[in-house]
Amino acid sequence: MRKGVCAVVGVCGLLALSGCIERRIRVTSEPSGARVFLNDEPIGTTPCEARFTFYGTYDVRLELDGYESIHEARTARAPLHEYPGIDLVATALPVDFENIIEWDFAMVPVEETTDPEGARDRLIERADELRGRAISGE
Repeated sequence: MRKGVCAVVGVCGLLALSGCIERRIRVTSEPSGARVFLNDEPIGTTPCEARFTFYGTYDVRLELDGYESIHEARTARAPLHEYPGIDLVATALPVDFENIIEWDFAMVPVEETTDPEGARDRLIERADELRGRAISGE
């Protein structure tokens, strides 16, 4: 009977000492100061961080006055200690795990022009480029 009680007390003690897993996404941009949205939720201005609970694809949007907005999908990939099965052991260990996903973006200034016809041509060229990228899967 004493061995069973000791085992239970030992397991409870290990669980009390178990570590935790902290997940964060860090977003930076050049120049800094862009408003950042993850899945249409504002998280701050660059550089900024947000905690997250699931790995996978996120819809990321950056907006900064005087610069073209960025809207794209980025993937947060799970590290080895977060794979099913391994994650149970990692959580039970008295170690704190920290996983920071870093995404960096280069903002492009908006071109101001007094030539509306030239602006129209550049817009059509840009649309053709984006269409080609979409078809090729970029």
